[in-house]
Amino acid sequence: MNATNVLEDLKRRFPNEPEYHQAVEEVLSTIEEEYNKHPEFDKVNLIERLCIPDRVYQFRVTWVDDQGNVRTNMGYRVQHNNAIGPYKGGIRFHASVNLGILKFLAFEQTFKNSLTTLPMGGGKGGSDFSPRGKSNAEVMRFCQAFMLELWRHIGPETDVPAGDIGVGGREVGYMFGMYKKLTREFTGTLTGKGLEFGGSLIRPEATGYGNIYFLQEMLKTRGQDLKGKVCLISGSGNVAQYTAEKVIELGGKVVTMSDSDGYIYDPDGIDREKLDYIMELKNLYRGRIREYAEKYGCKYVPGAKPWGEKADIALPSATQNELNGDHARQLVANGVIAVSEGANMPSTPEAIRVFQEAKILYAPGKAANAGGVSVSGLEMTQNAIKLGWTKEEVDERLKSIMRNIHEACVKYGTEPDGYINYVKGANVAGFMKVAKAMMAQGIV
Repeated sequence: MNATNVLEDLKRRFPNEPEYHQAVEEVLSTIEEEYNKHPEFDKVNLIERLCIPDRVYQFRVTWVDDQGNVRTNMGYRVQHNNAIGPYKGGIRFHASVNLGILKFLAFEQTFKNSLTTLPMGGGKGGSDFSPRGKSNAEVMRFCQAFMLELWRHIGPETDVPAGDIGVGGREVGYMFGMYKKLTREFTGTLTGKGLEFGGSLIRPEATGYGNIYFLQEMLKTRGQDLKGKVCLISGSGNVAQYTAEKVIELGGKVVTMSDSDGYIYDPDGIDREKLDYIMELKNLYRGRIREYAEKYGCKYVPGAKPWGEKADIALPSATQNELNGDHARQLVANGVIAVSEGANMPSTPEAIRVFQEAKILYAPGKAANAGGVSVSGLEMTQNAIKLGWTKEEVDERLKSIMRNIHEACVKYGTEPDGYINYVKGANVAGFMKVAKAMMAQGIV
């Protein structure tokens, strides 16, 4: 395989999809050496088959707002690869959603799901609809209209969507209700459901908790732990909230959180009481993070990211490409020893190079934030056996999965000088499992 040639061909065939190209380039550049040890892969053009999604669905979503106006949005589902299990990945509702972003997410999801050791393929979906500023009734009507098209392409053994940015328990509930009505079946087709109708304990917390469990494993490789460490967190949604919760529980100190308008810096630390306020502000009132600064009298920086503040650990938990090369150099200069990604691809390629050249601990999202989809997989299992597990059981399984992912990264990513390249480790470990499954199943 020549990674450059493969990438140039994809850019020619699928122009104007920079996030997708970026995700493919990042994987190809790290697996090329391992791939070339297997000439049988090249004989069946495995790399191209793995980069291009199995299928893509695009559709118009028509719904009616509270004023009686007919509105239209685009809906998508990218079914990337099902070599090791049914397609599995979130649904994102955000104004920025387009096909290129969803193809990048589905591609990443394929390797992330492979790393979890659970039988799940990779997929992703969404719409350029934004729930922000919409009433519950408008969100419900949109979700129902979205599911009117999507339902025929998904199922418990085919494709199991979940939540993502803009899609929480409310949206999953509305979509599940419509799916159930259309199919006349009660199955575990969506994950992230409410506890009353098949959801799993720990699912809302899973991405944030899993990120910190992975971070703990990384810190152990240098004989350190979280106690007393100052942490920068970006975002203030589900992932950021539960990342902060686990950091606080383990004795770390969270000093920043953010949203699309700016970030807050609280040098005293965000304690349990303050975090409860953020959860209420964001989840119940759908407010802005600046209101925290007004309430607690701390610094608020509009239109900026929190990466210039001094800390020990950075936990980007907002969105893709939120941390660039300049931010990375600032973090390194300020003495950050570890970066663990709660979001999908939040660091640009330049930022990743800066972290790796500085030899700091750096965990890519496909490894560090795999806790969310892991517990989604555990929810699928509970639905299939029609039993629920306790909070402790699910949490133990999540810890075990994150430990296993860390071990796989160490196995494939340890360099001659002892530095662990977690990007390479995650990509090679995830890729090899999918590649072997594809080889065993023939050219299909």
